[in-house]
Amino acid sequence: MMPETASPESRTGQEPEDSFMQGVRDCLPTLLGYLSIGFAAGVVEKTAGLSIPEIALMSLILYAGSGQFIAAGMIAAGSTASSIVFTILFVNLRHVLLSAALSPYFRHLKPLRNMLVGSLLTDETFGVAINTGTTKGRLSEKWMHGLNIAAYLNWFLANLLGAFFGQWIANPERWGLDFALPAMFIGLLVLTLMSRKKYVQDILVGLAAGLIAVLVSLLWSPSLGVIAATIVASTLGMVMEKWK
Repeated sequence: MMPETASPESRTGQEPEDSFMQGVRDCLPTLLGYLSIGFAAGVVEKTAGLSIPEIALMSLILYAGSGQFIAAGMIAAGSTASSIVFTILFVNLRHVLLSAALSPYFRHLKPLRNMLVGSLLTDETFGVAINTGTTKGRLSEKWMHGLNIAAYLNWFLANLLGAFFGQWIANPERWGLDFALPAMFIGLLVLTLMSRKKYVQDILVGLAAGLIAVLVSLLWSPSLGVIAATIVASTLGMVMEKWK
């Protein structure tokens, strides 16, 4: 019996759609949102009195849209460094949940390689990754790096552009830049719903998340509302998946 000839995919151990460059291409639909929000962040940071090198370092090290807007506002208000750090830490605790949601796809990796995958994870790249993982049932390490690095470099460039041109743009909201991020999330949400085709379950979980976010935000704070809604809604969704 003649041995079977291995396909190119099996010989390389990697399918074309799992490559680094495919990750870069899959990131392209979100880049317009990154450009607009990053541009607005650069404008706000420049208005807060930060220099272009400081804005560059903030975008590279902090790399968080909400965190950078908060930091710029608190810097402009004269807040202490410790209060800024703790506020940003609290707001960005959701990244623990995002990483946990993607961790099953990378359990085979060593801890250091897992850290490299998760270190550049954002809300937007998480949205693309979880949609891809749900559709294909797997995620590639190289694909994830392509997705994350493309978003990271684009965010850095957008911040620099905003910092440079910020002196001529006093009101970013006038141009609708503040709506670019919600619009991008709406698009990712629609794609995820269409790929799952579990509309009743997803709508119920979404309504529960919205209700919890509003209630907790009214009683405590919007940041805590987001975290509470994420934890409760994801738990509800898991229970509904197990009991269906």
